[in-house]
Amino acid sequence: MGERPVDIDELLERVRLGLDRVEARAAHAAVSEGDALLVDIRYAALRERDGLIPGALVVERNELEWRLDPQGSHRAAEATSHDLRVVVVCNEGYASSLAAASLRQLGLHRATDLVGGFQAWKAAGLPVTT
Repeated sequence: MGERPVDIDELLERVRLGLDRVEARAAHAAVSEGDALLVDIRYAALRERDGLIPGALVVERNELEWRLDPQGSHRAAEATSHDLRVVVVCNEGYASSLAAASLRQLGLHRATDLVGGFQAWKAAGLPVTT
């Protein structure tokens, strides 16, 4: 007999306990200082509708682990080390928490996500290109 099943709200709560989640302005500062890589996992229709965060690496969610694994043969050029601070961005900050937890399982021990996602970034008046 395994553990009892959890619902998505409980799962989110659990994974977020292990993340040092960042607010939009703090994420912007970290990126500006070269201390973080923003990774936008939103699907194409949302990026086309709402725009992009300048300098963010766009990686579809289904490719994330392959592109960010520093030891992987399909890694992005930016995936240089397990020490890389990755801040995952989704639309509203839900899927990004699960994605960041997955990256932590790959050894990216500083992976986290953006509280409120792209919508919080945009609402904070931070740079967006269309």
